[in-house]
Amino acid sequence: MFNEVKKSIQWGDETLTLETGKIARQADGTVVATLGETSVMANVTFAKEQKPGQDFFPLTVHYQEKYYAAGKVPGGFFKREARPTEKETLTARLIDRPIRPLFVPGFKNEVLVMCTVLSHDLVNDPDIVAMIAASAALTISGAPFMGPIAGCRVGFVDGDYVLNPDVDDMQDLRNNPEQRLDLVVAGTKDAVMMVESEAYELTEAEMLGAVTFAHEQIQPVIDLIISLAEETAKEPFDFTPPDYSELYEVVKAAGEDAMRAAYAITDKQERVAAVAAAKEGIKSGLSEEQLEDANLGSAIKKLESSVLRGDVVKNGRRIDGRALDQVRPIVCETGLLPRTHGSALFTRGETQGLVVTTLGTGDDEQFIDALHGNFKSNFMLHYNFPPYSVGEVGRVGSPGRREIGHGKLAWRALQAVLPAATDFPYTLRLVSEITESNGSSSMASVCGGSLSMMDAGVPLKAAVAGVAMGLVLEEDGSYGILTDILGDEDHLGDMDFKVAGTEEGITSLQMDIKVAGITPEIMEKALAQAKEGRMHILGEMNKALSGTAEFSVHAPRIETMTVPTDKIREVIGSGGKVIREIVEVSGAKVDINDDGVIKIASPNAEAIQKAHDMIYSIVAEPEEGKVYKGTVVKIVDFGAFVNFFGKRDGLVHVSQIENRRLNHPSDVLKEGQEVWVKLLGFDDRGKVRLSMKVVDQETGEEAKKEEAE
Repeated sequence: MFNEVKKSIQWGDETLTLETGKIARQADGTVVATLGETSVMANVTFAKEQKPGQDFFPLTVHYQEKYYAAGKVPGGFFKREARPTEKETLTARLIDRPIRPLFVPGFKNEVLVMCTVLSHDLVNDPDIVAMIAASAALTISGAPFMGPIAGCRVGFVDGDYVLNPDVDDMQDLRNNPEQRLDLVVAGTKDAVMMVESEAYELTEAEMLGAVTFAHEQIQPVIDLIISLAEETAKEPFDFTPPDYSELYEVVKAAGEDAMRAAYAITDKQERVAAVAAAKEGIKSGLSEEQLEDANLGSAIKKLESSVLRGDVVKNGRRIDGRALDQVRPIVCETGLLPRTHGSALFTRGETQGLVVTTLGTGDDEQFIDALHGNFKSNFMLHYNFPPYSVGEVGRVGSPGRREIGHGKLAWRALQAVLPAATDFPYTLRLVSEITESNGSSSMASVCGGSLSMMDAGVPLKAAVAGVAMGLVLEEDGSYGILTDILGDEDHLGDMDFKVAGTEEGITSLQMDIKVAGITPEIMEKALAQAKEGRMHILGEMNKALSGTAEFSVHAPRIETMTVPTDKIREVIGSGGKVIREIVEVSGAKVDINDDGVIKIASPNAEAIQKAHDMIYSIVAEPEEGKVYKGTVVKIVDFGAFVNFFGKRDGLVHVSQIENRRLNHPSDVLKEGQEVWVKLLGFDDRGKVRLSMKVVDQETGEEAKKEEAE
């Protein structure tokens, strides 16, 4: 009934298996990939005809994590997987980016790739397994896909690169000083197609070494996919790229001069209007048949590309007249908004981001219900890209894949410089409002985010800046690397290469390649040129950071204290009774974790101190030989009980009240009276022994030995 085929290799410490022919046989291509005990099913279907008038490639990639894969039930009210989580959205982008450029140019039939996590062993991250499964499914589907690709994750510990580190090793790198890198690389047999990373101030050489290491490690996986395809691949889909060379020559003759003049305009809005006018001018000179040609859009885009790219490589001239390695003018401002905790406006040419920092308490941490477990995050970065930022109208709704992806890139870039939670016990939320965009608003979010946090008084280890690089690679091998690319240069170029970091090293690298053939030499030069650009931007940012920013009066104050873990129960009390009393009496917010770290938050310093003292009195142990001020709480025939240390009581025996014989303690004491006592020690049963007579009741100072006798 089944024509099942399995292929396996030993990959690193685990066995990687690809299988097809048993599940989802009506899809054009289905592969179940398993690494260790993590399994992902990838299903590929594609339309056999192009939709009329379709002028773009409609590829959709979905990645779904099913909670049953880890033996979990989804959290929340509705016990069913609903909208994609951030991890699912980012992984879908991770798969989309390296496969999209590898479809045959001109192919515009709809393609759907669905990756479903079926099993998760909590060791091997399913995102890499999904990427491999998707590549294999595409390779055997018959679609005009010029793969296969493969991907892997790389860690960096003690100067050594680690292939596919465990999920736990990649969790919360900020608090794991040994692990300095979380890098994902995807590529073909000959070239790297995509890089995504979170790094902790790696040098350019270390980062390049990691990418090279990854490309070497994926070669056996590519061979495995090819081996599977040799036995199971369907007949290639009969697709011939459309030949529109005649139409292109007509378009070129009709509009090259106007298009070249339009791209010579440096102002974006004026240039956009001139390019649109040039396109209309081209169309006005075409016949009705040519206007109805489905390839007209491709012909015009090819003309735009040739105009822009030709000047870059041949003449070293860019759209806005800059040199290839020149960064646009930068203006940095901080402290714009009076009531926020921190704010910054970062403007680079026609790209601008308003980034706002809010400081919160432990109650504001984000709770994340993930496949590999539940955890909290005290650092959030949200990126918004409204239509007005590019002078357009459009629908405004929940954040899309682009917003989530750009926000996560900026989040990764800033992770490396955040202070430890024990040193700065705040929850941090950054919001980047992109108010203008013409090239790399994600890097503007990095720069603005760094400035905004410093304005809020966050003790960052160093400032972080980011720069977007581009590439124009011609067929003869000549190329030009562009620093701080414009939107058009990104759209019509061959590479989008974003590098963020401090003066010491790289904190994030993201690369997308649109052509096969990026050599290590080109990548090395791009990294070196990016470093120059980053240093220039950091210099401009430093001009806006004169002096230490004052902590906002509107931000909560938080202090931390640590108590022994065996005392946590005493601080909380039965049913939370004690901690509720501390909050009510002091007026401060109190948060305690399982490690005994307590965060006390309030705008009022007195409230924080009061809560601190109340907690200290519960968890601290009284010291033998020390004098304390206490209150008489009960009088009995043989002495008086005194509350002297928080809720702790001790007995002052009748013989220890005064240096004379008393008939009854009530002769000199009454309940509620404040007295000075010295802790003599503890009896055989652990009971506290106190003395009043050895302490001067007026001053609270210990009496001299002769006086006490």
